[in-house]
Amino acid sequence: MSEKIPVQQVEPEVVEFDLYEKRKKIYTRAVSGFFQKIRTRVLWVLMLGYFLTPWINWHDRQGVLFDLPARQFHIFGVTFFPQDFFLLAWILIICAFGLFFVTTLFGRVWCGYTCPQTVWTMVFMWIEEKTEGSRNARMKLDKSPMSKSKFIKKFNKHSLWVLFGWLTGLTFVGYFTPIRELLIDLFTFSAHPWAYFWVALFTGATYLFAGWMREQVCTYMCPYARFQAVMFDPDTLVISYDYNRGESRGPRKRSADPKAEGLGDCIDCNLCVHVCPAGIDIRDGLQYQCIGCALCVDACDSVMDKMGYDRGLVSYTTERRLEGENSHIMRPKVVGYALCMLVVITAFMYFAGDREALGLDVIRDRNKLFNQTPSGMIENIYTIKVINMDQTSHKFEISVSGLDNMTMIGRKTVTANAGEVRSVPFSIQVPPTALTEQRNTIFFKVQSLDPNYEAEKITESRFIGPVSK
Repeated sequence: MSEKIPVQQVEPEVVEFDLYEKRKKIYTRAVSGFFQKIRTRVLWVLMLGYFLTPWINWHDRQGVLFDLPARQFHIFGVTFFPQDFFLLAWILIICAFGLFFVTTLFGRVWCGYTCPQTVWTMVFMWIEEKTEGSRNARMKLDKSPMSKSKFIKKFNKHSLWVLFGWLTGLTFVGYFTPIRELLIDLFTFSAHPWAYFWVALFTGATYLFAGWMREQVCTYMCPYARFQAVMFDPDTLVISYDYNRGESRGPRKRSADPKAEGLGDCIDCNLCVHVCPAGIDIRDGLQYQCIGCALCVDACDSVMDKMGYDRGLVSYTTERRLEGENSHIMRPKVVGYALCMLVVITAFMYFAGDREALGLDVIRDRNKLFNQTPSGMIENIYTIKVINMDQTSHKFEISVSGLDNMTMIGRKTVTANAGEVRSVPFSIQVPPTALTEQRNTIFFKVQSLDPNYEAEKITESRFIGPVSK
């Protein structure tokens, strides 16, 4: 006889949720602890670096200035030109591999400690707490009807938000235009309309993203939260809840023996949820909304200290450690990212070290193909741009070759200061008998005349004229 497999009718659990559910405001609770101190110190370093850097002078100019009209990018003692944009590609590749490497090892520490959205949100949350009070006070305030006291608190909060957003926008624009002149021009209403536009735009963006949207930027707008799982593996350091140790959770007296009552170490205080800026419950497992800020770790450790339990119920750990296995730091993915990053850094250093300090651009006048002088010579008009990318002033000589009996009319020597682009207009005249084609290749050469500075640059252009028969 064949045995029958028992069949049991099970009603599936149906969970309904609204794809367009209105956002529920998150009221975070202040917490202190080891990781919060690290975040605070990192915040100070980043904020001071961001706001003070444009005010630092280097010799006779702003230390960090991205001068778009002049197409010069000054970073203290180094000046970059559009010809150096390939170095930016190398820098972006280095940053990408660095992010992959760090994420594979330590999870989303970038998001939790150094991401601008996280840093600015921390400042705005601090302002909110100082103006409206603690978590419970803010919840009570929002539920209460409008009153004079509530209006004053809300007005103070939003005024400080807008002020900090304006300082952020002013500083950002100050990286692209001299900030001292910008500040004076803004208050005297003599700044360019675009300056007002960009300052207002970044003020509004900061106010919106850090003040109102907060965790929604990380959850819905930032792509990093979506593809981070590609870099995670069982040995990646993430914030996790020790389910085996914490369950079953439930309240108890401090003097109670949790094992005797059939309870784990989690007292179900929900403090880890109250301090989370993303509003998630870390006890539900790893979630893409988690930014790895470790505030829940500090909150849980403080509760464990009060209860007399060991710390680490919520902690930085790996999936393997939670399963009682040993974690491995050196693994193929980590080694691969490290090697790629090392190769790209080496390539960047090579190209940056081999970067020429002299640039040359030749622009031929296109308004007219050629002129014929009264003496019968064929003339083309050019503009040479000598780019001195060195940190000191130099004198250069301009010469041209490629056709017989060429005559160069214009300045043959030019002095360019450090980081300066000198434009030199001149014309070249050639007898018609020297032209064998309508478009002839000629070569322009710029060479340093300073004995202690050897540099030269050669580029080709075209000389156009009638073909002699």
